[in-house]
Amino acid sequence: MPDDTASPPARPAPEAGAEPDERRREQARAYDRESRYRTRLGPWKYLVAVLGTGLTLFQLYTALFGTFTSIIQGAVHVGMALSLVYLLYPARRAWASRPGVPLYDVVLCVLALAANGYIVFDYERLTTRAVVLGFTPFDVVVATAALALILEATRRCVGLPIVVIALAALAYGYYGPSMPVFSHPGFSFDALVSESVYSSTSVFGTPVQVSSTFIFLFLFFGVVLVRTNIGRFFNDLAFGLTGRYTGGTAKAAVVASGLQGMVSGSSVANTVASGSFTIPMMKRAGFRPHVAGATEATASTGGQLVPPVMGAAVFIMGEYTGTPYNELILYAVVPAALYYLGVFSGVHFEALRTGVLGSPKDQLPRLRELLGRSYLLAPLVVIIGLLLAGRSPANAALFGILTALLVSLVRADTRLSLIGFARLFEAGARAALPVIAACASAGIIAGTVTRTGLGGKLAGGIVELSGGSFALVLVLTMVACLLLGMGLPTTANYVVTATVAAPILIQLGVPTVAAHFFVFYFGIVADITPPVCLAAYAGAGLAGANPMRTGVTAFKLAVPAFLVPYVFVLEPQLLLQEVTFTGFTVTLLTAVVGIVAVAAGLIGFAPDDGALPRAALVVGGLAAIHPHPWLSLGGLAVIAVVVVARRLRRSGQPLGQDEKSRTS
Repeated sequence: MPDDTASPPARPAPEAGAEPDERRREQARAYDRESRYRTRLGPWKYLVAVLGTGLTLFQLYTALFGTFTSIIQGAVHVGMALSLVYLLYPARRAWASRPGVPLYDVVLCVLALAANGYIVFDYERLTTRAVVLGFTPFDVVVATAALALILEATRRCVGLPIVVIALAALAYGYYGPSMPVFSHPGFSFDALVSESVYSSTSVFGTPVQVSSTFIFLFLFFGVVLVRTNIGRFFNDLAFGLTGRYTGGTAKAAVVASGLQGMVSGSSVANTVASGSFTIPMMKRAGFRPHVAGATEATASTGGQLVPPVMGAAVFIMGEYTGTPYNELILYAVVPAALYYLGVFSGVHFEALRTGVLGSPKDQLPRLRELLGRSYLLAPLVVIIGLLLAGRSPANAALFGILTALLVSLVRADTRLSLIGFARLFEAGARAALPVIAACASAGIIAGTVTRTGLGGKLAGGIVELSGGSFALVLVLTMVACLLLGMGLPTTANYVVTATVAAPILIQLGVPTVAAHFFVFYFGIVADITPPVCLAAYAGAGLAGANPMRTGVTAFKLAVPAFLVPYVFVLEPQLLLQEVTFTGFTVTLLTAVVGIVAVAAGLIGFAPDDGALPRAALVVGGLAAIHPHPWLSLGGLAVIAVVVVARRLRRSGQPLGQDEKSRTS
């Protein structure tokens, strides 16, 4: 995350379509709460540098020499992060440009350190004798203050939605006996706040435990790629591979955003960072503004679904499902590829329909030059290789960071100065602040849901509401995930949907991994689903387009991808579960054909396409995607009829008209 002292990461030259950095920052602050930090810290910047560097060094130390007890590790992790949040993020967005840090925020910074320091230094009593003999009034005061500090810090750097959900969870835990539905015995105030802070099942539960061990390191890895400009190579590679083809600028934006999203933890931040130069390029190539904004938003959102990082949620998924991380990233490959196939197809058909051609070769990076810089892919290769070899995520991330720093020394434009290297550690901490705050608040929600048994009760309620219809349960679960995911960052998004929605599917016999991937997918695509589609709104701001029209276009581009989770729930072989060669091959091929057909039908495929062929393609595509063999066969037949009919119609056109349609 950028700061007020470090220079911004290098961008492509202006002729490649870069927007001024200030405009990018304005758009980020408008739609991404994580970017609404103070820019004029004054002398407090030194304290921020010390705390940020200290947090990063603590994480690297524990990754190298072993972590502390989970609550101590979590308390140091959360305490230092909260103190930084209060120094960096003002109580109101409009105050971000004010110079200095108000005294009350300095006090809150100290209180955050003190509350979590109290947990560290009195850990033995708080987790042993106090549990049996009872917590003292001072313990309760500290726990209450810690909860308030966490929620306020989360509101500042993440947003209000997750805070509202966390407060609702706490209220549900306290007023359990009075609930009109899903009632439970309830907890006293003292028990509720003490259990939330002094146990390993709430604030310091799985989300923070994973954040303090794996997630921070991968976020730091992403910062290293950005600060060394290695990440810029991903963009050059994307434009070099796809820029010359029909709609090449949009296709390059899809590939580049997917590559950057692999190591990014935010759909909105990725949209702003990549879109600041891809969106102007798409507009100059001939794409309409709302299409350019929607393309970038959809591609950036999908980056959270691509291994190895997957918005950092995959590490928590491993803990929740009991599945090794190196297996989860393999399971995620086919669904992520199908998502991008849908987006890529939509962009291709939009370019065909509107006559947007590729970029001239002399305006694109040369492949020979790109091959000469291919060693910059080494950090990703190292991480993926080590994970597949069975090494721990922390170990893989450390070697990935070291590899990135080493390869950055080869070229002057990737090499860090001594000052840049020193600021790297502060930047790593800054990038992690919203994730740490979100994980702490998500832990409150997860802990309350677990202690009260709400997850099982919600599952029973959804099943009863659906009348036992499995298809309706899937639809209702999808809607719940889209609603719960609106406005939440990836990690918190997954924790909430996995806690509340995944048990619904598991109770109906859906394999655990498939259920968690289902809720994860739909929680993520909430960022491009109207009416609250923050990534699409960010893209619209950069494109100068209507936000709602951009959101609807992003939704259309992603509709084929909305079908993917249904496929791997109905046929888990796409998640490499109980795979047979024939079953996997047939399911994959019909899904590919169906997704392309649905994209063609929704977007259009030629200037003169008609409503009937497009509707037939959508219907045929939906049928082909369904794993039932007869439905798939019927869908393929419908698609074939449309394609053949179009070929025959084009073959009967006069030569000039046919040639014109080909060039368009």
